Amino acid sequence: MKPNYSLDDLRCFCAVARSGSFKEAAQSLGMPLSTLSRRIRQLETDLQLRLLNRDAHRVILTSIGEQYFERSVALFDELNNIDEDLHRDKYQPQGKIRISAPINSGTHFLRSIFYDFLLQYPDIQLDLSFSNSLIDIEAEGMDVAFRVGNPVVENWIARPLKHIHFILCSHPDCDISSITTPDKLCGHPTIICRPMIPWQLVHKTTGEEFDYHPNKGVRLEVDELMLLTHAIKTGIGIGYVPDYFALPMIARGEVNHVLPDWSSKARTLSMLYRDRDHLPMRVRLFIEFVKLHFK
Repeated sequence: MKPNYSLDDLRCFCAVARSGSFKEAAQSLGMPLSTLSRRIRQLETDLQLRLLNRDAHRVILTSIGEQYFERSVALFDELNNIDEDLHRDKYQPQGKIRISAPINSGTHFLRSIFYDFLLQYPDIQLDLSFSNSLIDIEAEGMDVAFRVGNPVVENWIARPLKHIHFILCSHPDCDISSITTPDKLCGHPTIICRPMIPWQLVHKTTGEEFDYHPNKGVRLEVDELMLLTHAIKTGIGIGYVPDYFALPMIARGEVNHVLPDWSSKARTLSMLYRDRDHLPMRVRLFIEFVKLHFK
């Protein structure tokens, strides 16, 4: 049932009852004394109850006034606490940030950024969820999400961070002399790292494109980069590896670069987040921290 009195007038009453003075209550509420007195009279009229006894020197609660104050003041105190919490969220760097990221880039590419951010802001916590599945980031209550390729999510801002290319790698002892074009991959043992299927290849000079579907000779399917690279270095088969991880291994002689004139189409690592203007400070700080890292 809708109350027949103003909750804001009730808040004014609680301020008077707490301080025992109209003058002090008016100062704490930031309103003229005459306005406060009028609003208390209006509340009593609306309730058809006397809440306060006034004389020249003091204000005394009536019996029914004490009952209203005891039951109402806790509600307004809780609302004040909520206001303070919301204020801290918006203006103080503290609290938890929920983040979703792909397993590969999250574990091997973004984690140093996460750690550096935590060291800089000791009152902020990160709740990291790594998955190669396209989870419903809104339903899961994520504050920030990182995605590689196809980042569009309705009502979310997608900030491109970095272009990633994938290249083909094999064990150094694997005979790859016959693999001169992508179609020659057929028949060779392969390792699939989900969800990177098919292997979308582009010739660096001619721009020729070839999508290879490794559905023959598949020896192993994984969803984690370390498993993929370990399997390649063990000699199980050829794998499709992000360049930021593959190139150092190639330089160290740990793997061979298969079809060096071919690499994947650029896949963009993007950061997704909601409204720029109404984010808690901790989330805004994190977004700016990441953007600065990739600037």
